[in-house]
Amino acid sequence: MTRTGIATCLWFDGGAKDAADLYCGLFPDSAITRIDTAPSDYPGGKAGDVLTVSFTLLGQPFMGLNGRPKLDNANGFTDAVSFQVFTDTQEETDRYWSALTGDGGGEMACSWCYDRFGVRWQIVPRVLMDALGHDDPMVRARVFGTMQQMIKIDHAAIDAAIAG
Repeated sequence: MTRTGIATCLWFDGGAKDAADLYCGLFPDSAITRIDTAPSDYPGGKAGDVLTVSFTLLGQPFMGLNGRPKLDNANGFTDAVSFQVFTDTQEETDRYWSALTGDGGGEMACSWCYDRFGVRWQIVPRVLMDALGHDDPMVRARVFGTMQQMIKIDHAAIDAAIAG
């Protein structure tokens, strides 16, 4: 159990351990901290099945819950919630992007993507965030326009938009 005041719980259709393995293997300051299994058979599962996986992701507490299979989209992941991961280099952006969109994940516009479990992510270069808050409104406008043409963010293109 986490000792912080809040943790994120993600409901998976049986893939909580696989998701935690992917995330903890990808991001620094991440680790699986606990796995709880069913002590007996239950509706939708059997003794020994993984019920929950507690993990730390980029220093933040998470829990993956293997809930019942979704009967509709009520338990699926949507664009309404995403996790922003900030990057310093194009190499870091590319590495996270490739790992999350691979094996059935996909790309979305303006730094958004989703992984094979359907979890939404934003892989956001700090240069982009800094530029969108630039003092010069012309710089902000150029950067915003450039960003809108992208899927995965290109650091060099953002730098070029800043320079004008």
